[in-house]
Amino acid sequence: MSNTVRLTVGQAVVRFVVNQFSESDGQERRLIAGAFGIFGHGNVAGLGQAMLQNDLDPEPDGGELPYIMPRNEQGMVNAAAAFAKSTNRTQTWMCTSSIGPGALNMVTGAAVATTNRLPVLLFPSDQFATRTPDPVLQQVEDPTSPLTAATDAFRPVSRFFDRIERPEQLIPSLMQAMRVLTDPADTGAVTIALPQDVQAEAYDFPVEFFARRVWRIRRPAPEAAAIERAAGMIRGAKRPLIVSGGGTIYSGASEALRRFASATGIPVSDTQAGKGAVDADHECAVGGVGSTGAESANALAREADVVIGIGTRYSDFTTASHTAFRNPDVRFVNINVGAFDAAKHAAEMVVADAREALVALGAALEGYRVDDAYSAEITRLRDEWARVTDECYHVGNEPKPAQIEVFGALNELMGENDVVINAAGSMPGDLQSLWRAKTPVQYHVEYAFSCMGYEIPAAMGVKLALPDSEVVAIVGDGTYQMLPMELATIVQEGLKVIFVLLQNHGFASIGALSESHGSQRFGTRYRKGSVPHNQDGDLLPVDIAANAESWGLTVLRVSTMEEFRQAYRQAEAMDRAVMIHIETALIGPNPPSSSWWDVPIAEVSRISSTQEARARYDEKKKAQRHYL
Repeated sequence: MSNTVRLTVGQAVVRFVVNQFSESDGQERRLIAGAFGIFGHGNVAGLGQAMLQNDLDPEPDGGELPYIMPRNEQGMVNAAAAFAKSTNRTQTWMCTSSIGPGALNMVTGAAVATTNRLPVLLFPSDQFATRTPDPVLQQVEDPTSPLTAATDAFRPVSRFFDRIERPEQLIPSLMQAMRVLTDPADTGAVTIALPQDVQAEAYDFPVEFFARRVWRIRRPAPEAAAIERAAGMIRGAKRPLIVSGGGTIYSGASEALRRFASATGIPVSDTQAGKGAVDADHECAVGGVGSTGAESANALAREADVVIGIGTRYSDFTTASHTAFRNPDVRFVNINVGAFDAAKHAAEMVVADAREALVALGAALEGYRVDDAYSAEITRLRDEWARVTDECYHVGNEPKPAQIEVFGALNELMGENDVVINAAGSMPGDLQSLWRAKTPVQYHVEYAFSCMGYEIPAAMGVKLALPDSEVVAIVGDGTYQMLPMELATIVQEGLKVIFVLLQNHGFASIGALSESHGSQRFGTRYRKGSVPHNQDGDLLPVDIAANAESWGLTVLRVSTMEEFRQAYRQAEAMDRAVMIHIETALIGPNPPSSSWWDVPIAEVSRISSTQEARARYDEKKKAQRHYL
C-alpha cells in the first residue's frame, strides 16, 4: 500500500486544512471553518479546481470545506477576522485571491487581523515560479531583483509569510501556519503566496501529512515568583486600577476577572477590545479608559498608583497618548500571554494566560481588599457617569437625532447575547464611553486598526460564527461608501443581519477633529458645487437607502427616535438582512470628554484657528510622559 498520494498543491491545501482542528478547554473545533474565495487567473484552476473537486466529492479529502463567494478581497479578510474574534480565536476562515490587485486588496485586511491579534489564513496567488512567461498579466516587475513580488507587501502585516515555489515546500509551511494560527501570543495574518503554476503542479505527498491533527491552544501558567511580586505591588497600593483588554475575553477569563474584582474591590476599566469582560452592572466596572473613555474610569486612572493591565497592548487611545496615568509614582503590573506587551511601561511582567494568572493572583491576594473610602469613591464615580450616560442616551436633539441617542436605543433594545459591530469614525469613541456591555460577546468594535469599511463584512463573519445572535452593524455614510459590496454576499448566503445606517452627509469624526485642531472641517463634508471645502454646499443626491435596496436588503427609513425603536423591533422579527436608515446630526452632541489624544498640529500657520489650536496642543502635551 502506497504511503503517498499524488495531488496538486491546490488539492493538498484543501485536504490539509479540512483535517486541522483546534482544542481549547477540552472542546475541539474545525480550525478552518470554511473558505472565502474570489477566483481569477492564478487560483481559478489551482485552489479553485481543488475546491470544486471537494465540493463534488468531499469524502477523499476527509470532509467538506464550505465555500462562500464574497465580492471584495479586503471584505473577505475582514469577515474572517470578525469570525475569529467571535470564536475567541479558536476558528477562522481561509481566503484566496487571484494574482495582482486581487492579492493586494487583501493587505489591508491582513493588517486588521494582525493588529487585533486575530488569526486569518491567506492564500494570495503569485507570479510564475518558473518565470518562463514573465511578465505575466498583473505581475509587478522589480528591475533590481526577480525575487521581489507584489505579495512581498504582506510581509510587514503578517505574523507568518511564505511563498511556495516547489510543491514539497508546502509541507513545512502549512505546519508552521497552523502553529501561528493557534498561538495565543503571536497569532495574526498567516500569508502563504502560491505562484499560479505551482498551484496546479502535482506532487507525491506523504499520506500522514493529511492525518487529523489537533492544535491545542496553550494556556501558559504564571511563574510563582512573578505572581508573588505582582501581589506584593498590589498589596502596597492605595489606588489600584485594572485595565482589561481583549486578551481577557480571548482567554475566557471574564468570570475569573469578575471573581477577582468582587474579592478585592479593585475597579475594572476596559479598552475597546476588552469591553464586556466585566458586565457594566458589576460594582467594580468603571467603564472605558483613555482618550474616549468615561470620566468614571479616567478620574481613577489619573490618580492610580498601580495599574494592572490584563491582556492589553496599551494603544495610545488606552493611555490617552501617555497622559492618562498622572500619578508620578504610578507603576504597572502587566498580565499578558505575550512578553512583548507584558513588558510595556517598565511593568512587573506576568507572562501567562489571563485566566490562569487571575486565578493565581487571586489566591495570592486572599484577604486583601481596597479600603472603604476608595470603594465609596468608585461607587460615586459609577453613579455620576451613569447619570451622564442616561442624559446622553436621551438628549432629545433637534431637528435631527444625535448618534448617541441611536446608541442608547440599541443598548436598551438589544439582548445580552446580541452583538453590536462598529470600527471607525466618532462612533467607537461614543460607544466606548457610553455602551453598557452585558456580556463579553455583545460589544464588537474593531479599534486596533480602526478600519473604515470593516462593519459590513464583519457582520457576515460574526453571523457565521454566532448564528443564534442578533447581529447589528452600525454603519456611517462614509464607511458605507467605502465597502458596501458584501451586502450582496450577505443576501446571497441568506444571513440575517440588521444594519443601522447613520446618514449625516459627511465625515463626522474627522470633521470634529479637524475643527478642534484648527483646520475648520476642511474636506470632510459630502457636498457639491464650487463652495470652499471648509463650508457647506448643496447636499449630494446620493440615496444610500436606495443603494442598499439594490443590493437586496429590506430598508426601513425613519426620522425620529420613536420610529427608530419601532423599526428595530420590526427588523428583529424579520428573517432576512434589513437596514434601518436614519439621518443624524453631523455636529454632535457627543459625550463629555475627559481625556486627550495626541494629534500633532502645525507648529506655524497663517490661519488664526490653527495658531490657537497649536497653543492648546502645547499645553496638553506637557502632561505626556514615558512610564518608567
